[in-house]
Formats: sequence, structure tokens, C-alpha cells
Amino acid sequence: MNDQTPSVKPDNAASPPSNGRRMVLDFGPLLLFFGANYLYSDLMFSVKVLVAATVVSLGISWVSERRIPMMAAFGCGALVFFAGLTLYFDNELFIKIKPTILTLMFAAAIAGGRALGRNPLAAIMGTQIKLTDAGWRMMSWLWVAMFGCSALANEIAWRTLSTDAWVTFKVFGLTGISLAFIVISLPIIHKHQIVD
Repeated sequence: MNDQTPSVKPDNAASPPSNGRRMVLDFGPLLLFFGANYLYSDLMFSVKVLVAATVVSLGISWVSERRIPMMAAFGCGALVFFAGLTLYFDNELFIKIKPTILTLMFAAAIAGGRALGRNPLAAIMGTQIKLTDAGWRMMSWLWVAMFGCSALANEIAWRTLSTDAWVTFKVFGLTGISLAFIVISLPIIHKHQIVD
């Protein structure tokens, strides 16, 4: 999943990206992955395209914004790791389980932080929105649910679908799950947002 959560931005950083540019940077690599697989039906080649496009996307983020979104950087590291295993062992299992493992790690980090009295989601998203404590608590558990649903859906998908169908699910299905939870979160944000 490609998240739009920022890291700390230095004082001399460029202005925030436009929504259109952010969408291209976030979803462009996934669309190239889908396109490469659609045209060539070669998962190994498509994985190479995905890794290259993701690294280029993060590079563009750094050059144009002087920041790299924290979750995107973590996701890129996981992608490179699992893609490396996929290519080295010539085994598509590794790239297929990557969304499951990554989303479960995010869910565990947020849930564990909340259990310890911390607010990891606010630390990640705090510069984008400001919420009351109750709002952050609700958003945190909503994100845990989103990541859990994504992990479960991916497990079902890679075990039951063909490789080409799984690629389509990864690009559009997992993105659809994220968008559905964003829509669900809007009333929470509206009710609990702190306006400066």
C-alpha cells in the first residue's frame, strides 16, 4: 500500500506537493507494475519495474519536497527486501506475501503504541491533520482495522487467484480497501479535527 504520511520537513524545504503530483508519486509505481505485468505477463520483470519506479518516485519526492513520507520509505525498504528475495530465489511467493507482512507490521505498531499509551499515528500524520485525543484513538483503531482487512484480503487473494489476477488485486483491490477506509474516516476527522 502507498501511504501519504509525511516525515519532518526541514525549514528550507520546498512547498508541499500538489494533490495531483502526490497521487502520481504514490500510485504511479503501482500502475507501472500493473502495466508491465499486463503487457508481458512476466511477474519477475514487473517486480523489477515496480522497484525501479518506487525508488525513482521517492527520489522525486526528496528532490521536489526535501522530504520522503515515512511510511513510503518504510514500504520501499520492505519492497526492495521482498523483491530481492523474489528475484534471488525466482519465487513469486515472497512478493505476494509482502503486503500481508507489511500491513500486519503497521497494524501491530499502531495497536502496540496505543496499548503503551503512545500515539504512533499522530506522530506519522500529525503535520497533515490535528485531532482531539478521542479522534486519534478512533483513527488509530480504524487504521488497525484497515491494515488487518488488507492483510486478510491479500492472504485470500494470493492463495486463490492466478498471478495475473493477484497483480490486479494488489494494484486495485488493496487501493480500494484503503480508499473505503478513508471515506469511513471522514466523519471522524470532521467531528474531531482541531482547527487552528
